[in-house]
Amino acid sequence: MALFTKKEALSYHSSFPKGKVEVVPTKPCRTQKHLSMAYTPGVAESCRAIHADPDKVYDYTNKANLVAVVSNGTAVLGLGNIGPLAGKPVMEGKGVLFKIFADVDVYDLNINQPDPDKIIEFVKMLEPTFGGINLEDIKAPECFYIEQRLIEEMNIPVFHDDQHGTAIISGAGILNAMEISGKHIEDVKVVVSGAGAAAIACCRFYETLGVTRANIFMYDSKGLIHAGRTDLHESKRYFAQKKDIGAMAEAFKGADVFLGLSAKGLVSKDMVKSMGKLPILFAMANPDPEITYNDAKDARPDCIMGTGRSDFPNQVNNVSGFPFIFRGALDVRASKINEAMKMAAAKALAALAKEPIPQDILDAYGVKELSFGMDYVIPKALDHRMLEWEAPAVAQAAMDTGVARASVDIAQYKKDLRTRLDASRKRIEAFAGSYGLEF
Repeated sequence: MALFTKKEALSYHSSFPKGKVEVVPTKPCRTQKHLSMAYTPGVAESCRAIHADPDKVYDYTNKANLVAVVSNGTAVLGLGNIGPLAGKPVMEGKGVLFKIFADVDVYDLNINQPDPDKIIEFVKMLEPTFGGINLEDIKAPECFYIEQRLIEEMNIPVFHDDQHGTAIISGAGILNAMEISGKHIEDVKVVVSGAGAAAIACCRFYETLGVTRANIFMYDSKGLIHAGRTDLHESKRYFAQKKDIGAMAEAFKGADVFLGLSAKGLVSKDMVKSMGKLPILFAMANPDPEITYNDAKDARPDCIMGTGRSDFPNQVNNVSGFPFIFRGALDVRASKINEAMKMAAAKALAALAKEPIPQDILDAYGVKELSFGMDYVIPKALDHRMLEWEAPAVAQAAMDTGVARASVDIAQYKKDLRTRLDASRKRIEAFAGSYGLEF
């Protein structure tokens, strides 16, 4: 059952103030003195200080809390190549989630540019302003090249959420599913439907978790990725099987894990029935998965099933990752988001799923109880505790691996994060109230 109508969704976006984000001053400007400090001549003092010591930019500007969400609209959600103009509502939405969940400020930059090298050139020029770059909805294979070049050539975190967000969240689920099923991750057979940015990044990350590459059977619209094909980009060729074993139904036989990042209806009940014991399915095509939750459970009641939907158990939702990953990276002034930081985020999420769940989270989802098990291997997307678990884990990993340019005391940092988010939400509520809106 739909949670909203088309009219309600359009009204949500078009009611005053139009869109979903607004820039608000953080310092008073009511008196002549305020005005002279905000701009000329008082602003010159901070300019001189930064010119003398560039690190002072983190003290006198919002750089330490500002992320650019950059997109060219070539791969927007389930909508495809709709361009930067039509993709802007999604990027504004990303800004809302950054702010609500982790008090990170965002400018969404929707650029009319398909050329990867020109995108790289554009993003590199943003470094003086932003503390981090979130690449969004840029199609594969260009996204791989763009992200890698920017990571190598910039001195602030660059993170393509379409790739790594899904990988980190589903990776947390995989870790817990391995524990529940009693399987060894290096032995599992994985079938993948889809070979785009998210699917490839997920499989790369699962390799880091311990999955054996030879046990990954990846399918695109033309069939299995195998060595005999001559149409493969290097990002796909990395996962090529030595020989073609046939249709995806064949690969399902005895498989332990299914990863779906493709389109609805591609997986049948019979395919799921043919999987090994205690199968794990993350069918994440949106809005409709490769096989529905009910059909998968009907075929195999013993399966651990997750989707991208909030109305079924084990939702794989990127909002469980990117706000907190950037929060931790920004707060230690990390120069990049490396594999150790991604792994720390996944392990923190996996650990949080084993903790007792507060009543307010149960109330938010309208359930009486929830505990670690087959129907709960990933924390709920509205679980406010992710900030206190994930961001510190990421910050610690950044410090441990030498990419942090500042340090925090982790115990105190966890306390400060909760206080900060509570204060941020109160400000947002007060601001929304000035428009007569209920936050």
